[in-house]
Amino acid sequence: MFKPRFTITNKINNVLLEIARARGFLDAAKLKDNWIKEMQSEAFILEAHHSTHIEGTQLTLLQAQRILTGKPVEGVRPDDRQELLNYKDAMNFVSEYLDKKSEITEGLIKEIYTTLVNDVRGGALEPGMYRKVQNYVVNSLTGEIIYTPPPPEEVPQLMKKFVEWLNTETGISPVLVAGISQHKFVDIHPFLDGNGRTARVLCTLILYQNGYDFKRLFSLSEYYDKNRREYYDAIQSVRNDNMDMTHWLEYFVDGLNVQMLEVKSRGEIAMRKDIFLEKISKQDLNERQKKALSFMGQSDRITNKEYVEINNVSRETAKRDISDLVDKGILKMVGKGRGLHYVIGS
Repeated sequence: MFKPRFTITNKINNVLLEIARARGFLDAAKLKDNWIKEMQSEAFILEAHHSTHIEGTQLTLLQAQRILTGKPVEGVRPDDRQELLNYKDAMNFVSEYLDKKSEITEGLIKEIYTTLVNDVRGGALEPGMYRKVQNYVVNSLTGEIIYTPPPPEEVPQLMKKFVEWLNTETGISPVLVAGISQHKFVDIHPFLDGNGRTARVLCTLILYQNGYDFKRLFSLSEYYDKNRREYYDAIQSVRNDNMDMTHWLEYFVDGLNVQMLEVKSRGEIAMRKDIFLEKISKQDLNERQKKALSFMGQSDRITNKEYVEINNVSRETAKRDISDLVDKGILKMVGKGRGLHYVIGS
């Protein structure tokens, strides 16, 4: 059976604790359904765009957003459009496995892969079948060959052992299992094309199955795409370290943690805004104050100058209105001089 080599360093341990805290926050947080749906849609678009972008699609984020929301986009490559839509289908497919601890089979992995390469490059090359020829991993930024996968005759046995390990109780954190699986799949590179995308969807599936879906508000591929050199170096480090996965796992948990901290921060802001809006709804405020506070619902802060511009009033009127809001505990003054501004009161 496949036996991954790695050390759970202090760094990995500490980051896993941070991820657990973020997970606990999201499980307990009273976030409004409309906010969650909006954030899920945003995360979904980011994941689909960045995962396919890593593999060479040339779509901008705005083009991806329009395609995924059913809006017309002219002048894009057909394969780029189809790969994006395929990724959407694959993510929808794995979403059906939320909190479902069913066995991950080679057939399931092949189904994910077939969905990803439907009607695009690689799709006509025996979809769902392991490769029968040698392939290579190429850095999409430089075009250089960075890795030669195992010969094709070894692939079936390697995949069999890998899947057996996936379905064996190891006592390893599901987060680390997801990270190990992502690398191992890329290392085997069992298909002619689409291996990177399949590995990232498989990683997502494992997280989803084990209750680490984080309300589907994160995009790991965004982190990889924005730090692509580090992503390739972290993958390559395992081969450089005699297949020790420690450095890769440190990178992997770091990436997930960055996403979780961002989601947690945005969730906290959303809850503060809800409390804020509920608080001001009970206050006796003039129309100028309501208009300015509505603006703060989008920006989190306001200055005297912005208050003047929003309401088209004098500085004296703005100061008087803001002073009243501070006295009522709705706003809090921060900074001084040119840095003076107001934030939501505690």
